[in-house]
Amino acid sequence: MRPSSAPDPLILVLSGPGGAGKGTVIRRLVERDPRLWLSRSWTTRTRRPGEDEDAYTFVDREAFLARAKAGGFLEWATVLGEYYGTPIPDAPPGHDVVLEIDVQGAQQVLERVVDRTIVCALLVPPSQAEQEARLRGRGDGEAHVERRLALGAQELEVGKRFADAIVVNDDLDRAVNELAAIVAAAREREASCGASS
Repeated sequence: MRPSSAPDPLILVLSGPGGAGKGTVIRRLVERDPRLWLSRSWTTRTRRPGEDEDAYTFVDREAFLARAKAGGFLEWATVLGEYYGTPIPDAPPGHDVVLEIDVQGAQQVLERVVDRTIVCALLVPPSQAEQEARLRGRGDGEAHVERRLALGAQELEVGKRFADAIVVNDDLDRAVNELAAIVAAAREREASCGASS
């Protein structure tokens, strides 16, 4: 956990490769914990068949690059030819922030945000075979699946170097419980630090 000198709400960064199940796990976690606020990422990719309309803020390249130029993103990057970015968080008072981002984005957040407590969890699929099945199940094409799997192997290697915790998403309820415990422990540490200062 990266320490903070300010008593601001913490930031939970959930990172991991495509097919790890980040969206499903985060949705469950935020539903369960009313003090968590999910920052909705922007992307230029098209919405997948059956994907929730609010999974991302779907925009064209011009809108994305205009926001990037104006400094409206905490982090942004190009992944497999599409832009992805995290807007500067504007959580309601009393809420902790959740960022659901890729490994590249998580690294940028850890480098740039120095005045907040950040807890970075890496969500990993139980196996590459399961990751592949999840990618295919969400409608990704063959070429995209292959590129995602290759990128995912690299992301896992990098993510394991900086993650505060690694959560294997082999069982949804267990993964959500593990993340909830990580958040609770971070809040407890924040509270005890605040009480002793």
